[in-house]
Amino acid sequence: MRAVGQEVVGGPEVLKVVEIDRPEPGYSQLLVRVHAAGLNPADCKHRALRLLGDAPHTLGWDVSGVVDAVGRGVTLFRPGDEVFGMLPYPYGVGSHAEYVTGPTRAFALKPPSLDHVQAAALPLAALTAWQALADTADIRPGQRVLIHAAAGGVGHLAVQIAKARGAYVVGTASAAKHDFLRSLGADEVIDYRTTDFTEAVGGIDVVLDTLGGDNCRRSLGVLRRGGVVVSVLSLGQPDLTEAAWRRGVRVERMLVEHDHGGMKAIADLARTGRLRAAIAGAFSLEDAARAHELGDSRRTTGKLVLVMR
Repeated sequence: MRAVGQEVVGGPEVLKVVEIDRPEPGYSQLLVRVHAAGLNPADCKHRALRLLGDAPHTLGWDVSGVVDAVGRGVTLFRPGDEVFGMLPYPYGVGSHAEYVTGPTRAFALKPPSLDHVQAAALPLAALTAWQALADTADIRPGQRVLIHAAAGGVGHLAVQIAKARGAYVVGTASAAKHDFLRSLGADEVIDYRTTDFTEAVGGIDVVLDTLGGDNCRRSLGVLRRGGVVVSVLSLGQPDLTEAAWRRGVRVERMLVEHDHGGMKAIADLARTGRLRAAIAGAFSLEDAARAHELGDSRRTTGKLVLVMR
């Protein structure tokens, strides 16, 4: 089968279309014929750094496709089912290929209303937002939520998830993306280039931080007592927990997990029109390096997707 492979770590130029063996499903696994696969900042990071060990390897966690075969013990799906999901992060990679295997409970049935490109754009970013806002922060109707980098891959989905749960949403983004965020339901938008968010908002219940660095620490100051900053960057400044405790708030750092229940919740939101990914671009396997170049720029609005022939 064809796949996007790399023999060494480095820039986008190390990516090549290669022929590799088609995998076979093991116990409690699906073999999925990939129709489309999302490209995330994590893919670009792992391409450039030796985070998964030495190459060669094939990247890709997001997948949408059709079940080709099932392993022993599988009861949830049958060959021919259209599914989408996120392979276990970080070591369950391989969706940037024509076929991939993964645990049954990493997937959910794809809503018929979504094509494979739309579906492939959702899993990792939407699960990150869902696990941060719904699971970790347990946001409730009427709460005030601040989402940093709100027009990004995770951010624009987080805006929609927060609105679906009845929150009042404030997002930070450059001015050119404000209309886009308002179209998603954001109640307030802040131009981070001209405005200090710590002076523009207060009384926030939940902050979603996808930027890291000093941004997480500064976000503590906009929280009401009892509020929480959820950072999707699991490594950070070790004294933040104490700084948060002194303010009567808390910091939670999370790493996204494959999640059947979360994927079903995302599928339900997508099926009812409350969640949709903005597609920044769709590329063939042969153009994977170009997609990675755009991903490296960190200036895209929405998600990048690789599409199989």
